[in-house]
Amino acid sequence: MTTPAATTRAPAGGLATLRRLILYVLLFALMVIAASGVSGLLERLFRASSVLVTGDPASLALPLAFTLIGGPLALLLWWFAWRRLDDAAERTAAGWGLYLSGMYAVSLIIATTSLLNLATSFIDTQESQWQSPLANGLVWAVIWLWHRWMWKYPAKPSTHLEDARTLLGSVFGLLLGAGAAVAALSGLLDVAIRGLPLSAAVEPWWFAPLRSLVWAAGGALVWWWHWFREGGRRLRTTLADVAMIAVGIFIAGIAALGGVGVVAFVLLRLAFDRSDPVNLLLEPLAPAISAAAIGAVVWRYHRAVAVSRSTATRRASLLVTSAVALAAAASGVGVVVNALLAAVVSPLAGGAARTLLLGGISSLMVGGAVWWLAWKPRHQPRTAGEIPPGRRIYLVAFFGVSAVVALITLLVTGYRVFQYLLGDVSGGSFVDRIRAPLGLLVAAGLVAGYHFALWRHDRTLLAAAAPARRRTIDQVTLVSGYPPGTIDVSALARGIADATGGAKVTAWLRADDGGTGLPPSSVPAPGSPAAQPDEIIQQVAAALDDVAAPHVLVTVRPGSLDVVPLAAPTPEVKG
Repeated sequence: MTTPAATTRAPAGGLATLRRLILYVLLFALMVIAASGVSGLLERLFRASSVLVTGDPASLALPLAFTLIGGPLALLLWWFAWRRLDDAAERTAAGWGLYLSGMYAVSLIIATTSLLNLATSFIDTQESQWQSPLANGLVWAVIWLWHRWMWKYPAKPSTHLEDARTLLGSVFGLLLGAGAAVAALSGLLDVAIRGLPLSAAVEPWWFAPLRSLVWAAGGALVWWWHWFREGGRRLRTTLADVAMIAVGIFIAGIAALGGVGVVAFVLLRLAFDRSDPVNLLLEPLAPAISAAAIGAVVWRYHRAVAVSRSTATRRASLLVTSAVALAAAASGVGVVVNALLAAVVSPLAGGAARTLLLGGISSLMVGGAVWWLAWKPRHQPRTAGEIPPGRRIYLVAFFGVSAVVALITLLVTGYRVFQYLLGDVSGGSFVDRIRAPLGLLVAAGLVAGYHFALWRHDRTLLAAAAPARRRTIDQVTLVSGYPPGTIDVSALARGIADATGGAKVTAWLRADDGGTGLPPSSVPAPGSPAAQPDEIIQQVAAALDDVAAPHVLVTVRPGSLDVVPLAAPTPEVKG
């Protein structure tokens, strides 16, 4: 007699998820430990040539332990995980996708920054410290290539979160390249505007812009590789649209508007407020011009990309641009109110108030102009069909945020008022205490009021476009003959009220013969098709279509529906 073979059962979903979580967290940690150990050994090798143990021999213990213990464990655990990827369920699991994306991004960032540090370490008047960046760059570049190979391996394709890996690389490269380009252009413009810096006595002035240019080239290369070579621009996923709008339009728009606003502020100060030396006034001009130029280029490119995508993406990019510009304009209004109040209560502090006023005017001028072009307030929808998708969400979001800001500033203003009334004289005059929160309150109130008015206008248009429901019945008396528990009479009453355009419904239950005159065998069981409120509501609505009486009696019971129009009640007769 033979015993039956044991049946192999797949692990439950929760158990498999927990196992993957532990596996990939351990693998990630061991990869980082092994990479740290190998890079530490390589750095010592580069520094000491053929002698590993120099100076403090004990400092060699940590990289050796990381390498000789963490390295084999990482390889063993990777081999175990790699073999399990023959199963499609393992390849599409969230754990593998998250591990691959996380390690891909970490290795790419560390390798790129280390290699760029290596390249710029030679642009210096002092001795180059190239050993550490070279060791880190080599180790993490190998890890990046390794994980990219796993990502692209044809026999075990890892398509889960593939767009996330591509977008992480393109976003990192874009931010790195654009930021470094701003720094490089700023260094060149600063020399052109203000002359040679004081650091020119230590090293040539062009060293700093050249180092930034190297970083910009590295970031641009990483962005190009992932955006074009890996197909980031062809992605049509929600994550791709969100990343493009958040980085390419939102962040780039903030940089461009902020730069233009600072340029306008510097020019206004040169024209109306020369309380500081000219060289000090011109100090923020070069970074502002650089941020405005690079931000505008990045914004314009991604705006053009958004136009070629879906209607929702195009609309979202326009709304994000409008939101950034409106925030700048609203902050300008708050600063202007603050400066005007400061000038009124403190005439002796005219210089500081004038500077504050010019800052608010520049922000209001730049933000208001861009908001006017993006939002087009003179061309608002006149019909419900002209209301674009996402507009009502935008209006509600801006109204909500501005209302919260207004509430907070109102509380701060009240706190300052009571603080003044209770006799605290250390905070200045009454207006000095409240002018900053009051300015912000005015700006937030204007924004909230404007968007609330637009929301109500759109709601009116949508309500007018909705099909009008003719209401001829004012009151319905509903008598239910269904046994208790077989139907929800309250839900039935609400449905009849909606079907009649808001008539008042009074529900009654029959008390004769247990609620129905039918034999027990014909009474429907709870949940039976005959006892569903939706079907009864449809039958009642159809029966009431041709009824014009103000008061209607409706009796319903299994298999029966009666609608009786009622006349006005007769005068009460007393016996």
